[in-house]
Amino acid sequence: MIKQLEMNDEETLEQLWYLQQLAYRIEADILGFDRIPPLMDTIEDLRQTVEKFYGWWDGVELVGALSYEMVTPTIMDICRLMVRPDHFRQGIGSELLRFALQCPQVSIFRIATGVRNLPALKLYEREGFRAVRDEEIASGVWLRHLDKVMTFE
Repeated sequence: MIKQLEMNDEETLEQLWYLQQLAYRIEADILGFDRIPPLMDTIEDLRQTVEKFYGWWDGVELVGALSYEMVTPTIMDICRLMVRPDHFRQGIGSELLRFALQCPQVSIFRIATGVRNLPALKLYEREGFRAVRDEEIASGVWLRHLDKVMTFE
């Protein structure tokens, strides 16, 4: 079940931080780069962020989350999409992404992931995202920026 995370609730913040550590550690291993910004976040950093977070709950356990920021009223940056590794390949990431894509006023959705993170790239491309550019964020470490442009009829 997807619901907005209460970023003032200590237990929610602790679960989010733990989830983020587990999920982004996998990406760090794939990329061979351990300075991924979410891995450096503290619980206080999460509490202070302006991103809006939504989580996938399995009972009382947070097993997936997505965050975004509205750049303009019609452009959404999807900042984080994470699933606990023991819940991979259960459709949680897809459902969280589709949830964000339902935002009616948004015409451009933006997201980024490591070029070597093939599972994430496949998910984003399956949901209609297209590569815009690649950016070298450290020596030999590339980030791929993708956009999904909505057409309204």
